[in-house]
Amino acid sequence: MNMKRFDTLSWRLAGFGLASLMLTCLILAGAFFGASLLLWLNPSRSFWLVKLIRWTINNIGSLPVLLLAGAPLYVFFFLALTKSTMGYLRSISSGVQNIAGGNLSYRIAVPGTDELGTLADNINKMAVKLKTAMEEERSAAKAKDDLITGVSHDLRTPLTSVLGFLEFVEKDRYADETELRYYVNIAYDKSLALKKLIDDLFEYTRVSSTGLPIRHEPVNLGNLLEQLAEEFVPVLEGAGMTYRIHTGAGPLMIRGDADELVRLYENLFTNAVRYGKEGKILDISVSKRQDKVIGVCTNYGQPIPAEDIPHLFQRFYRVDKSRSRETGGSGLGLAIAKSIAELHSGLITVKSSRKQTEFETVFPAGCPDKE
Repeated sequence: MNMKRFDTLSWRLAGFGLASLMLTCLILAGAFFGASLLLWLNPSRSFWLVKLIRWTINNIGSLPVLLLAGAPLYVFFFLALTKSTMGYLRSISSGVQNIAGGNLSYRIAVPGTDELGTLADNINKMAVKLKTAMEEERSAAKAKDDLITGVSHDLRTPLTSVLGFLEFVEKDRYADETELRYYVNIAYDKSLALKKLIDDLFEYTRVSSTGLPIRHEPVNLGNLLEQLAEEFVPVLEGAGMTYRIHTGAGPLMIRGDADELVRLYENLFTNAVRYGKEGKILDISVSKRQDKVIGVCTNYGQPIPAEDIPHLFQRFYRVDKSRSRETGGSGLGLAIAKSIAELHSGLITVKSSRKQTEFETVFPAGCPDKE
């Protein structure tokens, strides 16, 4: 028989009631036999206690007296035995009041596995979930404010330049056609930067949405990166770089959306070209480690400062604090890469030293569907 079945509040209260009844009966039995013995010995008819006992028996009766004496005794013993349980109920009530008052870090002690212990444990779990929900709500509100601030700053800067140069053209504030074309070219370049930022912002919003549908199809990550690296050759050559790729033997299969994965690694390659062109080489490796497929993109440019590493995948965060278009992108590329990795139940991390900077992606290995 499962002994836990008896470790419940109802069984405990039943036990307390039975123990109180037994103690009451013992005391009443002792009193009854003591009175009977006293009457039997009858030391003196003038003894006041004997007279009182005789009067009580003759006028009230033994049973009513026992019942009248037993009721308060039973209540006394029951309250004494249930004192700890009642104290724990008061502790739970006090804990609920603390939590309701906003102290979501308060935890009620859980000494047992009966109904009260389960109740306390559920209240603690509720407080944890409520605290987590409130923290997530605050985080979401802060993220929204940060997003608005970042977007406002990054959109306003190129837009102000476009409006300024177009104002020169509109008011004929140029010396000749050469200067006119110069102003128009600058306005055009700033408009392209504005479009790129809007595209990146739309892409980040799309991939960070929990409702984004992802196709989970077999993808050979080694082949995908080989093809993408070959398509990236013109960009690499424009930066004076070449690439090397190393893949393990056999297919390196994961399950995911090939288009989204291309977007992820395009961002990593672009980041390597932007910040690692001094090293001249982009190293790409794909391997399998137990039940994971590991993809690593390595460049040999300037190291990322240690204080910037924890924030690198935050949206609008850039190592270059000047936020200039010449030295940095929109600040969304790595945030997009992180969101895509998480949509595939993966992980993306970065390590940087004076020798090299490595971006590592880790995905669960997957097998192609059987025909």
